[in-house]
Parts: sequence; structure tokens; C-alpha cells
Amino acid sequence: MLVTHQFHPLFGRQLPCVGKRSNLQGERLLLQTDDGAIWPLPPQWTDLVSIDPEVLASNGRALLLVSNLMELASMVEHLCGRLAARSRAECKDKYAADVNEIMPQEDSQ
Repeated sequence: MLVTHQFHPLFGRQLPCVGKRSNLQGERLLLQTDDGAIWPLPPQWTDLVSIDPEVLASNGRALLLVSNLMELASMVEHLCGRLAARSRAECKDKYAADVNEIMPQEDSQ
């Protein structure tokens, strides 16, 4: 497989594909370098998938693709939602909205 993503450290290298895996981020090809390290790459970063028309039209000048920005925005939204839920659960007793009643302290004179 030829690594075609221009900002990847292995860009331009031809590497053997030793397997595939899928996870929450999608399908990954497992490419092996000469030192035996395995690099999981999305198929669209290799010559297995034809070059994205947006990349072709920009002639390599585009720093970011709209599709990549949309994916990043979705990931950030998901992570922020998880973080907010965890924070609320851990700090529930400290939120003023969750305090039912504050009992006045008696003066001890």
C-alpha cells in the first residue's frame, strides 16, 4: 500500500498491509514498516481508495478538508458531552441547584 495522506509521517512510502481492523473510528489497514512497527491507517489515506476530489482540486494546497473538519467537530462534541456528564456526576453535591435545603446553624452563646 502506498501512503497518500500528505501530512502523514509515512507519506510516499510503499508498505505491506498485514491486516485490517475496525473500531469506533472505522476501518483501519495495518501497515508494517521495515522495523516491524504496525501503523493503523484509514483506507482513504492509502492508494486503496482513489484520491479525494477535494484534495485533487486543491492541488495539495488545502491544509484541511471539510470532511475532516466535520469529523473532528463530531468527535469534540461527543467528548465534551461525555466530560460534562462525568463532571456533573462527580460534583453533584457541590452544585447549588442540587442542594435541597440548607439548615441554619444555631448560635452557641
